[in-house]
Amino acid sequence: MSIGSNAAGPQVDAAGPGRDGSRPRTGGRRGIRPTRGYRIFQVVNAIVLTGVVIVTLYPFVTIVARSLSEEAYIIAGQVNLVPRGFDLTAYRLVMSDAMFWTNYRNTVVYTVVATSISIVLTTCYAYVLSKPQLKGRGALVGIAVFTMFFSGGLIPNYVLITSLGMKNSIWAVVIPNAINVFNLLVMKAFFESLPTELEEAAAVDGLNTYGTLWRIVLPLSKAVIATMVLFYAVSFWNSWFTAFLYLDQQELLPVTVYLRNLIAGATGAQSAGGVADADAMQAAATLQSVTIVLTTLPILAVYPFIQRYFVSGVMLGAVKG
Repeated sequence: MSIGSNAAGPQVDAAGPGRDGSRPRTGGRRGIRPTRGYRIFQVVNAIVLTGVVIVTLYPFVTIVARSLSEEAYIIAGQVNLVPRGFDLTAYRLVMSDAMFWTNYRNTVVYTVVATSISIVLTTCYAYVLSKPQLKGRGALVGIAVFTMFFSGGLIPNYVLITSLGMKNSIWAVVIPNAINVFNLLVMKAFFESLPTELEEAAAVDGLNTYGTLWRIVLPLSKAVIATMVLFYAVSFWNSWFTAFLYLDQQELLPVTVYLRNLIAGATGAQSAGGVADADAMQAAATLQSVTIVLTTLPILAVYPFIQRYFVSGVMLGAVKG
């Protein structure tokens, strides 16, 4: 008598094994039930990440609320996460300042030029370092890593930039920070993870080193290049100390130095003005909030278009190295 065709045969419980010890067949659709420890980890992870998001967003949302509120509510300390008395006076005041737009334009130019130069230099350097047959490869890697921990110092760097004639020029902002060693090592690891057979096939087809890099390697490296563009662009956009150190002319400064001067002015008023200048200090704080919002908006607008490459670019570059 066939067991499978007899209704009185051993029945298989969908939730457990049958009488003969066999596991139930569910057509391959049975999922793996997470363990209790993994469920606890998911809950804790969700709580921790939610807390990180709240802590990260709270100051920025507060700044946006202050930039949109009336000055009377700000002076009274009644503005927190929600704007009180919607007012765009501070925005009109900042945006009517010609120097703000001049510095803003400088920031855009510095960021675009510096990021382009940094991507080209970092890509070429990383591609060279990814070749194990390169003579002197260890020395080149050692030189790059050495600069992560040691530098010439502030005064020697200032003397060097001045002696090279780059002071009060865009090159004083762009050249000294053209290659970030961390980004270099990430790209190097990514290039090392690419199959060597691709480059061997390109060499058989007659491509030289530059042709292989341009036609084979770079099209396969969009994720890591987009990630490096994001890293460099954010770094140059937010940088202010290099420009503050090497640029003396107001019309050459980036918008971050403009913001720094506003903060320094408000801090000076607070330390010297006392209670009598409380209104002026609150007005300066409102202008700071408006400038911070206007300075941050371009990065927030660009980030969503690059974010999809971000995780894959970093993870692919971290496979080897």
